[in-house]
Amino acid sequence: MADAGFDLAVIGAGPAGHVAAERAGRLGKRVLVIERSHLGGVCLNQGCIPTKTLLHSAKLFAHAQHGQSFGVTVEGARYDLAKSMAWKTRTVETLRKGIAFQFRKAGVELVQGTARLASPRTIEVNGRTYGAERILLATGSSAAALPVPGADHEHVMGSTEALEITSLPKSIAIVGGGYIGMEFATYFSRLGVKVAVIEMLPEIVPLLDAEIAVLLRRSLPEAEFHLGSRVLSYGADGVRFVRDGKEQVAPAERVLVAVGRRPIVEGLGLEAAGVDFDRKGVKVDDRMRTNVPDIWAAGDITGRSMLAHSASRMGEVAVADMFGASAAGTAAGTAAAGAPGPRMRWHAIPWVVYTDPEVAGVGLSEAQAKEQGRAVKVAKLDLRANGRFIAENDGTRGMCKVVVDAGSDLVLGVQMIGPYASEIVQGAAVMIEAELRARDVREIVFPHPTVSEIVRDALWELA
Repeated sequence: MADAGFDLAVIGAGPAGHVAAERAGRLGKRVLVIERSHLGGVCLNQGCIPTKTLLHSAKLFAHAQHGQSFGVTVEGARYDLAKSMAWKTRTVETLRKGIAFQFRKAGVELVQGTARLASPRTIEVNGRTYGAERILLATGSSAAALPVPGADHEHVMGSTEALEITSLPKSIAIVGGGYIGMEFATYFSRLGVKVAVIEMLPEIVPLLDAEIAVLLRRSLPEAEFHLGSRVLSYGADGVRFVRDGKEQVAPAERVLVAVGRRPIVEGLGLEAAGVDFDRKGVKVDDRMRTNVPDIWAAGDITGRSMLAHSASRMGEVAVADMFGASAAGTAAGTAAAGAPGPRMRWHAIPWVVYTDPEVAGVGLSEAQAKEQGRAVKVAKLDLRANGRFIAENDGTRGMCKVVVDAGSDLVLGVQMIGPYASEIVQGAAVMIEAELRARDVREIVFPHPTVSEIVRDALWELA
C-alpha cells in the first residue's frame, strides 16, 4: 500500500535534489528524498568538492616551490598523496553530514535505494511504493565514454577513479579538454606529472573566449595539447589518435577519459509516467515543469546547464513553482500580487574552470554575441594593469574581457583568467541578472586593491 502523505518526493540528493528538499521542508511541507548512493550526489562525492581539495593541495605545493620572487624559499617541499587524499575524504564526509543535518532541521525524510516511477504520483523503492502530490526528478548525470578499443584496459580511468589513485603516474594522457580535463591537467602538471591533453575540438573548453583559451593553455607549459584530434584507441603505450590526417601516439602510464557527462534517464520509469525525454535529458520549461502535471525536473537530468550551482537554482525554482515564490528567495508578496513566479534565467548563469590560474565567465562571449547578430562593444584589459595582481604574481598572465551591447549599453558578458576569478564572477553575474549598463557599473565603487577592479576598469575602456 502506498504512503500518500508526502507533499513532495525528490529522486536524487545532489545539488538540485537536496537544496529543493530543504527549501520545501522549511515551508512546512512533508518531503521525501530517495537517494541510491551518498548525499550530495556527484558534485560532493566525485566532482566539485573532491577535485577542489586536490587542486588546492597541488597549488600549495607549486607555490611552495616557486616563492623565491616573494622572498619565500621552502627547502625540501614534497607532496604526500596519501595525506592529500585523506583530507579530501574528511572534507567530503563533513559536507555529507552537513546535508544530513539540514535534512533533519527541515524535517526531510530520507530513503536509501533506487527509485522508479510507477505512475505520475507513485514511486517504487526497495519493494515499497511511496505516493506524493508532486515529484521532482533530480538524478544527475554520469560520465560519458568514447566507444573506442581499449576502454576496458586497467590503466584507463574516468574522473571518479582518478580521485582515488594511490600513486602518481609519471605520465598521463587526458582525453578531453573541457573543464574536467583541464582541472585534472592542472592538478597533475603542478605535481610534476607529464601531461598530454587530446581534444577533438579546435580549442579547449568551448565556453572560453579564444584569446583566454590560448592564455589558459600557455599557463600549463608542462602540458602538451593535441587539438583537433580524434582518438582511435587506448593501448598499453598510451593513446592513439589522428590529427591533420596523421596517426600519432601520446605515450602515457595512465589514461584519464574526461569527455563530458550525460543525463541519467534510464531505469527511472519515465515512460510509465509519460514524461517527455530523450538522450539529451528530460524536457522542461523555464520553471522546471515537465510535460506531466505535478512532475518537475532539475539539475543535470535536464541537460540544460550541467553545473552544480545551476542545479541548485533549478531546484529552488521548481519548489517555488510548486509552493510559492518565497521558496526561491523571492519576496512572498510577489506571488500574492499575482506576478509570475521565479524562472530560470539561463543567460546569467556563471561558470568557472578551477585551473591555475582560474578562468570564469558569465553571459555572452564576443563570438556568441556576434553569432546572434548583436552590435557590440568589446574591451579587454591585461591583469598587469591591476595593482593587487602585480603585487602577488610574477611572470603570470591574466586578462579580463567585457562585451557590451552597442545600442543599449547593457553588459552582455564578462570572462577573465586570473586569481580569484571564481570569486569575482558572481559580481559580473549580478550585473547581467540586474540588466546593468556599463555606465551603471562604472558608478559602483570597487575596493582597492582587489583583482575585482579589473572588471570596472575594463568597462572604463569603453567610456
